[in-house]
Order: sequence, then C-alpha cells, then structure tokens
Amino acid sequence: MSTSEHCIAKRHDGVYADPAVLGTTLVAAIDSIFRGGHYLAGVDYPVLLKALFGHGPALAGPDGANQQIRIAADILPFDPARRELYRAVKIGKGYAEYYFEPVWLTDPADPDAPGLPARLDPDEFIADMWGKGIRFGIELDAVRAAIASSKADRVTVARRLEPVPGQDARIVEISDDIHRNDAPRQLANGRLDLHRFQNRFPQIQPGVRLLQKIPLTLGTPGFEMAGSALPAKPGKDVDLGEYAGPGTRVERAQDGEFLVSQQAGFLTVDSATSKISVGDKIVSRDGVSAKTTGNLELSGDYEEFGEVQEKRVIEGESITVHGDVYGRLVSRGGRILLHANLVGGSAHNQHGDIRVAGVASGAVLHAADGAIVLDRAENCVVSGTRITIAHAVNCEVIGDEVRIGQAEGSAIAGRRVDIECAAPRKQGEMLVYVLCPEGPQIDEIIAVVTARLAQFAQLAARQKAGMDSLTAQPEVRRYLLLASTVRKNEISFTPEQARQFQRMAQEVAPALKAIGEASARLKQLEADQEEGRKVLADLERQRRDAACVSSVGVQQVQGDTLVRVLGFSPAAGSPYIIAPREIRTRLRGPQNGALLFSGAHGRFAWSSDDKKDQEEKTA
Repeated sequence: MSTSEHCIAKRHDGVYADPAVLGTTLVAAIDSIFRGGHYLAGVDYPVLLKALFGHGPALAGPDGANQQIRIAADILPFDPARRELYRAVKIGKGYAEYYFEPVWLTDPADPDAPGLPARLDPDEFIADMWGKGIRFGIELDAVRAAIASSKADRVTVARRLEPVPGQDARIVEISDDIHRNDAPRQLANGRLDLHRFQNRFPQIQPGVRLLQKIPLTLGTPGFEMAGSALPAKPGKDVDLGEYAGPGTRVERAQDGEFLVSQQAGFLTVDSATSKISVGDKIVSRDGVSAKTTGNLELSGDYEEFGEVQEKRVIEGESITVHGDVYGRLVSRGGRILLHANLVGGSAHNQHGDIRVAGVASGAVLHAADGAIVLDRAENCVVSGTRITIAHAVNCEVIGDEVRIGQAEGSAIAGRRVDIECAAPRKQGEMLVYVLCPEGPQIDEIIAVVTARLAQFAQLAARQKAGMDSLTAQPEVRRYLLLASTVRKNEISFTPEQARQFQRMAQEVAPALKAIGEASARLKQLEADQEEGRKVLADLERQRRDAACVSSVGVQQVQGDTLVRVLGFSPAAGSPYIIAPREIRTRLRGPQNGALLFSGAHGRFAWSSDDKKDQEEKTA
C-alpha cells in the first residue's frame, strides 16, 4: 500500500479516505492528486462528495463507522494526450454545459493522419472538470449517456445544489381529549339525542399532555459547482409558552417540550390569543344554538358571551350569560347572572339566586331556595323565596318575601309584600295577595305524632329487654360465642366435636328463633321511629311557617287595586313551588279570601299580628 497524501491511502483493493480528517484537508488532498496529473479510476462519486462536502449517503467503512472509506478503485496517471480530448465547459448561472462530439487520438505511426477514433472516460471527465473549477454536482448519468451515444450534443453535465430551507417550529395536538366531539349524544337505549353533542366542552385531568412543540430545523446547505457551501435559511422558532393559559404549564422533558394541564377541569381555547386554559368554569364565546353547542348538561360553572337561542337548554352550576337569552337556563345550586335580556325563555335555580340586569319579557323565573332580582319584568311568571323587582308590568309574582318598586297590572302574592306604587295597566287588574296559613291545627297533629313515637320507643325497649334476657341464658350465650368463633375460622372441630356442636344448636334452636323474631320486630320499630322523626321534623317546619307574620304594604295606590288574603296549607309545602300555569290560575282566578282593600288611591298596610291583637281584644 502506498499513500498519496496523509489522509488518502491506496491499498490493493482500492483507494480509501480517512474519515477523521474529512473536509477541507481531504479536498486539498484530492486537488493534489488531480493537479499532479492523476485521476481516480472507478471513483464512487456520491461517496467522494460525501467525504469532501458532507453531502450524500452516510459513510461507513467495511470494518465499522470509524474505519477508512473507499472512494475509488485506483489512482492512475492522466495521459496528457487523452487530456487533450476534453474541451472547454460552458458555465452558466447554476449549471454547466459540455459539447460532446466524436474525438480522435493522434496516430503515433502517422501523425499527419486524421487520427484514431477514441472515447471519453467518465473518471477522466471528473478529473478534467475538477481542473476547470467544477468540483461538485456532476451528473454522471447524463455524462455516461452522452459518451455512450457518440453523437454531437450539448449536455448539461453539472448543476448547483440549492439549499433546502429549514422547517419552522410548529405546535401539534397530541391529546384526543383536546378535541370537541360534536356528534349527537347516544342515549342509554341506543337512540341519539339530536339536541346534545357528545363532548362540546372537553374535560381534562391533571398532568395530561395537550400540545407538543416540534423544534425548528436548520435546513440543508447547498453547494456551488465550485464546492463552496450555500447556507440554508433556518426555520422560525415559536414559543410554546404563548399558548399556556391559566391551569396549564410548559414542561420540558427528554422526549420534547409539552403543554401540560395542571389541574382537572374544562378546557377552553381563546380564539383571539390561542391560549389554552383549564379551569372549573367553562367560557364560551360562540353562543348556544343548534349549530354551535346544542343543549348543554354541565357539571361545573359556565360563562357565555354570545346569545342563547330559542329552545336551547343550559344545565349546570353557576351560569353567566352576557348576551340575550331566548332559551332555558337551569342551575343546580350556583347563581344565574344575565347581563342582557331574558326574552321568552326561562331561568330555574334549585338552590341559588337569579339576577337579570336587562329586561325579562315573557319569561318564567323560579328560585326554590334563593333570591330573584330583576330591573324590569314584563308578562313574566316569577316565583321564589325572595323576590325584588324594580318595575313589574302584567306579571304574576309569588314568593315568601316580595318587594316591588312599581307594579302595573300585575298579580302579586307573598307572606310579606312591600310595594311602593301599584296601578292597573290597560285591561290588566292590579291584584295583591298576602299569603296566610290555614287548615287543621298543626300542634294537635304534632302531639299525636309525638305520642306515637313514644309508643314506638316503649315497644322497642321491650323487644330489646326480651332479646337481652334470651341471650343471657348460659347455654345460648355459650353457643353464640362458639358460633361466632367458628364463623371467623378461628377454630376447627374434630368429627366428635362437630356432632356435639350440632346437638348444642338443636337444644338452643327455640331460643335462637325467638331472638331472630325479636330482632326483626326491633328493626321494624326502629324504621318506624326514623320515619316518624322525619314526619315530626316536617310538622315542626310547618308550625314555624304558620307562626311567621304575614304582612302587606302598598305605599301608593294609583288606580283600582285589590288586596286579598290568599290562604295556603303549610302541609302542602311552600305555596310558591308550583307550576307556572298553576301560578297564573291561582292568582288570576276567582278568589274566596277576605278582601282587605279595594280602592283607586291612597295607601294600605296590614299585618297578621294586628289581626290577632283585634281578635284577642274582642274575645
């Protein structure tokens, strides 16, 4: 083996390059070979380009990745006579053209003769082009084809390699939980509910990877035909932190950079900023309609900045809507807050308040255990524990505490009613009712139930004493202790002991049967006592309701106004927890209660305490 340069080795099986010194050093070594009147025979051109410029397939020697690389079969002298066969090359902008034509070598026997036919050689062509400044990008397939054709033709023999720009960093979704599912919800019976989506607002658990950042790439450099590098434009970077909203954070791990949820909750994407948030409250800006969300049945709080269209239903905890509501809102115990209007829809809150900042028109509002506050209500049915309305027109209102600023053509009922100004409106009467309890004396019923509970307690004590007497018998007590030990597998019997245990069970069987019957009767008595306590607690509540003072006050009467007593039975529950149609019938229908006031002007006030005082004085 002879070495032409310290990084080039010529062996019996080919020419090798040392990968440890690839690059500019190897370029100088190859340049020295070509300029020294030699060429590489059987050159592996793609491997040579990879060794020189780092472009092409991965390099691997026969004995491993760190061994020398075979680049050619041999290093041979470049005959000057043959070098004369190669013509000038035309170099353009990014390409090089060569005019192929038949060539002849001088005949040594007859120098003046036309010469002997010859053929160009691709390996010599590479060496010749190197000397003419083309060190990269020779298209060997085109060169070989042109040489084989033996026709005169101008062929593009080399091209510049354009750089490949890098890819921008990008954000990809890696969790299926981030996607909404707007398919119709499937019911338990297999049918589809076309009014509800499968998963309009995704719910996320903590520690879920939502987004991943795919890093930018630097791109691939290009090369001029002379071998100089053309730098690639790197991709643009992005900041994953720009997508992190409340409840999320950026996590950097060995396998990449991720946006991860910090808590369990509902996922929200802000369309303006693209920030992803995970929180207890759902925030929507698309409105509630058949196209956007369908009906919603939620386990948390909800805030909507758009409209709630007609016939759409939102069920959840606290519900806040900034747009107009034409549909139905149902809260299980939070607060319903409407910043705009409630038109033709309804708002129901089982354990919370309702507040409408705009106008409630043709709507139904009900708060079974909460307050209702309205600025203006027109043609509405309003029922609740505490009701405050600044201006009510043609409404039916019933509650425990009712405060109205200005009432026109409305029917208003409550245990405690306070109206600043009352007046009829066109064909609508102005009716005011004070709710007063009536029916059988609750104290008598409470006394009967209390006596019955005392009887239950005496009977239970007797059954308990009988059971204690039976279990106190020595044979029974000994059997029960032994049976308990057997059930726990704490002892095991021999055959003889097992027969004795069976005889013992037969002897105490009558006592065990009596104990079982007494235990069953005791359990039934305890269940009856529990039921009686519930009834007694409900009666006590009714007595407290009946003991409450009923009152009504109208500060100013400006037109025909009637004030009546409207009786109700405390045993039937709260008088305002009834259907809207029943409320209209009860307040607008015929009345039998005592007429307290009928007039077109003045003021009126009445209290059940005053009535009791008069009855006591009369008695």
